[in-house]
Amino acid sequence: MNSPSFRDRIFQQETLNFLLTNRIPRLLVTLIMGRFSKVEHPLVRDLSLWGWKLFTNLDLSDAQKDRFTSLHDCFTRELKPGSRLIDPDPHVFVSPCDAIVGECGVVQGQQVFQAKGFPYSVTELFGNSDDAAKYQGGCYVTLRLRSNMYHRFHAPYDCHVRHVTYISGDTWNVNPIALKRVEKLFCKNERAAIRCEIQPGGQTFTLVAVAAVLVASIRLHCLGSLFHPRYTGPNEIPCEAGFLKGQEMGWFQHGSTILVFAPKGFALAEGIRSEQEIRMGQKLMVNPSLSVADPQN
Repeated sequence: MNSPSFRDRIFQQETLNFLLTNRIPRLLVTLIMGRFSKVEHPLVRDLSLWGWKLFTNLDLSDAQKDRFTSLHDCFTRELKPGSRLIDPDPHVFVSPCDAIVGECGVVQGQQVFQAKGFPYSVTELFGNSDDAAKYQGGCYVTLRLRSNMYHRFHAPYDCHVRHVTYISGDTWNVNPIALKRVEKLFCKNERAAIRCEIQPGGQTFTLVAVAAVLVASIRLHCLGSLFHPRYTGPNEIPCEAGFLKGQEMGWFQHGSTILVFAPKGFALAEGIRSEQEIRMGQKLMVNPSLSVADPQN
């Protein structure tokens, strides 16, 4: 009997991965993981970190702390000052997080892609057609955070957060295997659409923080709320909070995805492509018409 080909073995591995991470009670497992990760018992912490390092290439050399109270404390770790360089070019939007670049390009009408052949609607993602219409002909980038990456996200440009829309949903895994199999996955998962106004200029851009299986919470510093599967607060939240380029805006617990949408006039920075690894602060998009803010304002 002939042994399986390399392609068949890869397909079998992908299928197993998909089944293990998605054919489970995702919301229940996510809630359990959220509680477990906060256990501060030294033995639980040490065994959890050992297991995490066993299955991922976890590098904590740039973490601000060298000892953690819990798995959650390690997930949401801060970096040593100067660990990330913020591109100072005033025409540049920087990456808000450490990530792997996924699908990216021009917003055609209101359609973008989560994977080849798997489109979704910006209107459905945002939950607001007026917001979605602003990005026709604009630019988008999918940024996937692996579990071993730094989990905090930052402002890609000087801005004011004007509004946050929280949309409750599922917690499908957001890895490439699931994105190729689950239609409109980003529109099904729990997420927060963060509408920002560029300063100066007034153009709008949106960051969408998408939760996933084992991601127990999304924290936004501009709000007092912690978004999680049992959140019962308002879904439409006006906001008024200013951030400078590179300033921290919030964090995920565990890995997930940030979607960046910018209006017409923006383009992907040279060299940005799918499956590229990028770090927070590196060049992501460019717009020659962006102006420099007055330091006195």
